[in-house]
Amino acid sequence: MFQYFDELCHMGNRRLLFLLAVLAVNYLLFQSILVPYGSGNASWSSAPENYELLHDKVSFLSLHSTPKYFTIWNPLAGNASEFSNSSGFIAMLGKVHIPIFGKNDSLELESVGFNKSFAAVLAKDSKVGFSVKQFLETKRDISTISQLVENKNMDSRDTSQDNSAAASTPRKKMKCDMPPKSRTLIQEMNHILLRRRVSSRAMRPRWSTKLDLEVLAARLEIEHAPIVTYDKELYAPLFRNLSMFKRSYELMERILKVYIYKDGNKPIFHQPILKGLYASEGWFMKLMEENKHFVVKDPAKAHLFYMPFSSRMLEYSLYVRNSHNRTNLRRYLKDYTDKISAKYHYFNRTGGADHFLVACHDWAPYETRHHMEYCIKALCNADVTQGFKIGRDVSLPETYVRSARNPQRDLGGRPPHQRPILAFYAGNMHGYLRPILLKHWKDRDPDMKIFGPLPPGVASKMSYIQHMKNSKYCICPKGYEVNSPRVVEAIFYECVPVIISDNFVPPFFEVLNWDAFSVILAEKDIPNLKHILLSVPKEKYLKLQLGVRRVQKHFFWHAKPLKYDLFHMTLHSVWHNRVFQIKVRR
Repeated sequence: MFQYFDELCHMGNRRLLFLLAVLAVNYLLFQSILVPYGSGNASWSSAPENYELLHDKVSFLSLHSTPKYFTIWNPLAGNASEFSNSSGFIAMLGKVHIPIFGKNDSLELESVGFNKSFAAVLAKDSKVGFSVKQFLETKRDISTISQLVENKNMDSRDTSQDNSAAASTPRKKMKCDMPPKSRTLIQEMNHILLRRRVSSRAMRPRWSTKLDLEVLAARLEIEHAPIVTYDKELYAPLFRNLSMFKRSYELMERILKVYIYKDGNKPIFHQPILKGLYASEGWFMKLMEENKHFVVKDPAKAHLFYMPFSSRMLEYSLYVRNSHNRTNLRRYLKDYTDKISAKYHYFNRTGGADHFLVACHDWAPYETRHHMEYCIKALCNADVTQGFKIGRDVSLPETYVRSARNPQRDLGGRPPHQRPILAFYAGNMHGYLRPILLKHWKDRDPDMKIFGPLPPGVASKMSYIQHMKNSKYCICPKGYEVNSPRVVEAIFYECVPVIISDNFVPPFFEVLNWDAFSVILAEKDIPNLKHILLSVPKEKYLKLQLGVRRVQKHFFWHAKPLKYDLFHMTLHSVWHNRVFQIKVRR
């Protein structure tokens, strides 16, 4: 390829070279406008509602105060045959992440791994105004480029693969496509919760305040709460301890104050997404920032500190599609944490133990690792193998919101005696577990309606909902990650959820008794699934179904939050875990 370009230059065929350069720049300009999705469950999600707003407010070269990058193929990593003609060269543009370049930048291009002759061709006569030298001086790690080249042939669940490339490249299994090396089942999770209630792992603060003493006093009140056996608003079987939950909730309403950091720019901060698979983080952000009861303007009066970023918008804005590299996402949050640590003393006082975040994207555990390690993390991806700490972190329900105006659309289902289907599942074959489910049960039993992905369209969506409304049990197997929106969907449609996901901590685990409204099975139990479900006595099934109907109210988003709804349950779990993890310096 390089010989080809040298020959072109020596032959003096400048017109062809200029035409190629014009086509390439136009292609790259078009590419720069497109922000990739790249998430593990992107097929479920739609573009953010504020997509047009995002592009109206940012400039071409400064999406988030860092350089905007083009993507272009690195010839060192490609096959020479791919560049045997000019059309082949143009077709390969758009594959590797490098910055816009200017005149006389061949040395800088060489320094990041490009062949000398190719670098000279690219840098010569470029009229675009951002230089490679400027790129090298930015905060973005140059290692991104080399990692992209190194990983260019890796198969990933969050990309749309080219068929010919996939055919010629052997598939490398991702971690999400393989069973976990260790398994923590629900019984062990209960033991872990009890142990961590007794012995907190929170960092001891550098100095204690009167607010710490208020939280410590609240803990004593909760532990010695008056016995409650009945409450007209709460269904006692749903809770581990109704008395403690009720007292904890009352104290939260009475004394809790939250400070929300104003730092951080849109769209990653302060711009909630209210539709799609990751709507939980957006709804919480919206309702928290609008709240006047819990929120204070003076951080000195706050018991908790909220860092209002969207893990979905972080991925949407900064992730380079097909790169298989999330380092820049984690570094972006680290820079944010360093900024608030330097500007305020509150984070450093506790190491972040009184700070919390709410994030629903699959990558949130990775993005918040290390620099937010001691913070309370409300995560949809509540996986104990990815650092989720039972008793400190909060399992956030993953709610697939189809309508921001009416998040409870299509609610309800048939009564128990009018549900002819024993068990139902339909969905994509994400991860290693779902193919096992279909292998054992697809087209094997008329009582078990187990399908793969339904055809796209409104009819299939309604068929999916109607199947849930007509089924006794709704199977909720893990996908790429341990969490699934089917758990909340089953509750919405009054179908008893059957959770099959080792290492998954169910939502609001610290307060809810999931045995009262769900069936949680180990992954190894899939071959015996029908036998297990049929062995549930009718009386117990009716109690489970009643529990599902009564627990619904705790999984609803409302434009104006209601008592005990999903907004308050999320905030309460953050508060509750802080109460039982707090340490003071005496």
